[in-house]
Amino acid sequence: MSDLELKAIASKIKLMAFDVDGVMTSGSLIFDENGIEYKMFNVHDGQGIELLHKAGIIPAIITKRNNGTVAHRAKILGITELKMGVKNKIDAFEEIREKYGLSYDEISYMGDDLPDICVLEKVGLACAPANAVDEVKEVSRFVTSKAGGKGAVRELCELVLKSQSHDLRTLLETPAKVRCGT
Repeated sequence: MSDLELKAIASKIKLMAFDVDGVMTSGSLIFDENGIEYKMFNVHDGQGIELLHKAGIIPAIITKRNNGTVAHRAKILGITELKMGVKNKIDAFEEIREKYGLSYDEISYMGDDLPDICVLEKVGLACAPANAVDEVKEVSRFVTSKAGGKGAVRELCELVLKSQSHDLRTLLETPAKVRCGT
């Protein structure tokens, strides 16, 4: 796919959904001696999510794991479309899509492993971080140069925002847009 074709697809995006482990994090699981799970998130990825809010693009999280750390991170980032403990990602995805009345072409999804393929095959802009499994990369229209938890989310956010002619520095200084019905 050419850069021009990719930018044309990205220019239509109104909602961007992300898996967590391997996308928003490196995929490593860290436990303390009491079994408490910890995750590390990238601050640049968080800034990318903030820029999405300011551009009026809806960020969402769809993850199989049910984790308080993810809920806390979503709250900090203002992500209200949070689907955790999801056994079937396509059902959660369809629920969000229908809520906003969006076509598949208006949605981007970034995943890194086999359970993400069902969603990646539906969306207009299927994306994978550099560390994704080969099967996910094969169905993705865009594979980032950065790995999950290392700036992959930010790289995708910037692609979409720039394709929609947003100046990132100007966008940073504007208040977040509020969508009706959310």
